Formats: sequence, structure tokens, C-alpha cells
Amino acid sequence: MAVVAHKIQLQHLAWRAGFGEPLPVISSWEDKKRKEIVNKVLIGHAKSSLTSVDVVSAGDLPDYQKRRNMTAEERKNLREVNTQGIKDLNLNWINSMIKSDHPLREKMSLFWHGHFACRTQNVLFNQQLLAEIRNNALGNFGDLLSAVSKTPAMLQFLNNQQNRKQHPNENFAREVMELFTMGRGNYSEQDVKEAARAFTGWGFNEEGIFTFRKKQHDDGIKNILGKQGSFNGDDVLRILLDQKQTARFITTKIYKYFVDETPDEGRISELADKFYHSGYHIQSLMREIFMSDWFYDSRIVGNRIKSPIELLVGIRRTIPMTFEKEEVMLLFQRVLGQLLFYPPNVAGWPGGRNWIDSSSLMFRLRVPQVILYSQAFNIIPKELTPEMGEGNNYKMTLQINDFLKRQFAKKVNAQINWDPYIQGYSGVTRENLANEIAGVLLQQTNNISQQLLEKYADASSRENYIKTVTIDVMSTPEYQLC
Repeated sequence: MAVVAHKIQLQHLAWRAGFGEPLPVISSWEDKKRKEIVNKVLIGHAKSSLTSVDVVSAGDLPDYQKRRNMTAEERKNLREVNTQGIKDLNLNWINSMIKSDHPLREKMSLFWHGHFACRTQNVLFNQQLLAEIRNNALGNFGDLLSAVSKTPAMLQFLNNQQNRKQHPNENFAREVMELFTMGRGNYSEQDVKEAARAFTGWGFNEEGIFTFRKKQHDDGIKNILGKQGSFNGDDVLRILLDQKQTARFITTKIYKYFVDETPDEGRISELADKFYHSGYHIQSLMREIFMSDWFYDSRIVGNRIKSPIELLVGIRRTIPMTFEKEEVMLLFQRVLGQLLFYPPNVAGWPGGRNWIDSSSLMFRLRVPQVILYSQAFNIIPKELTPEMGEGNNYKMTLQINDFLKRQFAKKVNAQINWDPYIQGYSGVTRENLANEIAGVLLQQTNNISQQLLEKYADASSRENYIKTVTIDVMSTPEYQLC
């Protein structure tokens, strides 16, 4: 096992546990022990608190009783409120990722956002689901699973509102087993049928609050994964958490997301065993990963393709900026293939090499120039597909597509605050600037030529030199990796 240099290790941790950190932060870590740095990463800033990203309250939207009697015009207005609300929620969360002093919490939330993939046209439901994910992102997986499973967003999306005694709907029970806990192939069809009976009666009321409808619940005896009883939904979740396969399934997904796309079965078995016996404590699992020597192996460092959100948030955490219209971030997400709150299917974004195709790669390489030189878009975003639902969901998808098409040719007007970034290199000599910039922004610098960077840099001033070298480094294929 080849462990990389200490500074590269720190950058590796900063990217895997967040969205990268600027030179002053990395430098402040250099004289500290790994345990101290990892602890800081896990708990965030001493005064760190979870900032709300909410955009609406329950009173902002009509209740369900009224919705049933809406006119066509009222329904259209409601769709527009929801569409705008979800765009605002997206931008608020992105802003929180950029400014957070606890980036691991937002990074974990981004992971769980894909794990608990859900599409709903209701902005309040999206907001509630995101709040549960962010509140429990580093806590106990059992608490997170229970909280998410009881959100109106998930109950609606997976049809459990229609799951009633004598007429069970299996969709929710199946996805809880297949996608949220054990993974496909680790349960029988009979287990799904019996679990669906246990989840009967789980729903939500007109205010969008979870409710147990006792009269619609099947309180008969069920047989689930070898256990027998008059189980309800909470009992099913406990039975699933009792299965060591659940710990292994979750650990494998976390390993592939935070460590390596290619699972190491031995490491995963060890991590999953500790995760299970910790009572599914997520922060403890992440500590095990970040404290392990193998996490800093040269074969793991810089081998992961950044997701579109990681790429965009990373650029904006590195160099402070604002946009004339923040909505441009929605366009970047759509073009790059990861629009928050619009996962492609129930399994979420596949990630890895799936982020890259011929058109998205070329645009990825241009993103820093488009932003930092305020260029115009010249690529039409792919359309969202309305496959995850019909009706209002379909109509709202069309609204999003129309909005993005109207935006795509517009110039990106970004106000860049270069001063903090440039100040971060104040102690670096002129001849070492290019190497230092590349060394901070990249985990792999083998293919980066200082001579080439010098050739295309604006050397008219130290400030312009730092700016142009930074943009050039960010425009390399290596910057797509972390």
C-alpha cells in the first residue's frame, strides 16, 4: 500500500468529507494529528448549527380538501408555486453547501438524498424530506430510516397512501427492502407481501403530517424474514435493522461513494460489522473510514469523478462569488446531469463514470471559464423525463424544461471576489505559484505541465497570474477527479 504525501492526504480528506478546502485551511491542518483533523471534520465548527433551507410553510399552500375542488386556473397557479418553491429550495441548499462550516453534514445529506431518491411536485413535502435527511445525516441510521419513511413525500411517492387493509399496495414495502435497507435478493416476495400488510394504515393528513390510520391497518399475524407477529410498520423497520445484511448494504453504498467505486469486500465486512454493533451510528462509521490508513492509499486518492454538485459547490467554496441570477445554478445542474430533487429514478443517480459522456465532459471542462470569465452558455440542457410519476408531476417537469430552455443561451454574470483566494497565496513565491495552485486544486498533478501553465497565464500582474493559472488548472481533466 502506497500512502501519499501528508498534504495530499489532507486535500483528499477535504474533498471526500466535503467539497474541498482552500490553501489556508489545508495549511492550518498540516501540523495537526489525523485524529484531531478527523474529529474537526466530523463535528464541524465549534459553533456550527444546522441552518434552515426552508422556503415555505404549511400555510402557504392550499390544503388537500380545497385542492379537490380547485378550478383549472387555481391548479395552474399551485403548480407554479410548487415549481418555483422547489427551485428556491434547490438554491437554498446549494448555498448552504457553499457556506457551511460543517461540509461533511451537507456531503452526507447529498449522499442520503440519492439513497432515499424521491420525486414529488409538492415543495412542502420536498422540504420536509430534506429536513429529516439533514437533521439525521450523521446520526443514527435507524432514526433516519424511520423519519424518512414517515415523510409525506416518500409515502406519496411510493404509494403507501393507498396501502389499506385487504387491499395492500406493495410498492413502499418493496422499496424499503430493496433500496433503503437490505438490497435486492436478500428477501422473498412473500416477505414483501407480508411487510406491505404491516405498513397498511401509514399515511399523512391534510396538513402533510404523518398519521397512522388504525382502521385501515391489517393487525393480523405476519411472517417477515423468519419472524412472526402482528407487526406494524415500525416493527418491520426494526426487523430490517436486525438483519446484518442491512448494515452491509448501507456500508457498501457509503464505501463506494466516499472511498472507491470498486468495493473491497474485506474492508466492507469489517466496517459493516462495526457499523452494526454500534447500533448504526453513521458518524462512527465515517470516523472508521477517515482514520484508516487504507483511505489514504494512492490508488484511492484522486480516483473518483466529482458529481456535478460537488464540482459546482467546490468551485464556489474555493472562490467566493455571487450570480446576477442564482437560477443559473439550476441550469448548470441540468446540463451536467444532477438536478437536485429530480433523481432519474427510484435508485437515485448512478454516479461514477455515469457522470461523464461526450457532451457533459466537454462542458465540465468549460465550467470554470463559463463562470469565472462570465461567458454565455452554448449547450442546450437535456430534458428532464417525467417517468417518475404522471399528472401534476408531468406538468411540472414540462415547466422546468421550458424554464431551462429559455435560460440556456444567456450569459453567466458572476461577481467574483478573488481577494480571499489570492490572499491565500500571499506566502508563496512567484516561481512556485503555478505548482502550489495545481497542488492545492488537484489530487493528481502528474500530467500537469508548469511550462504549459506559464505559457497561457496572464503574467501582467501577480493577481492576474494567480487568476488565470487557477482557471486553467480548474479546466483540466484532473480537476474532475477527487
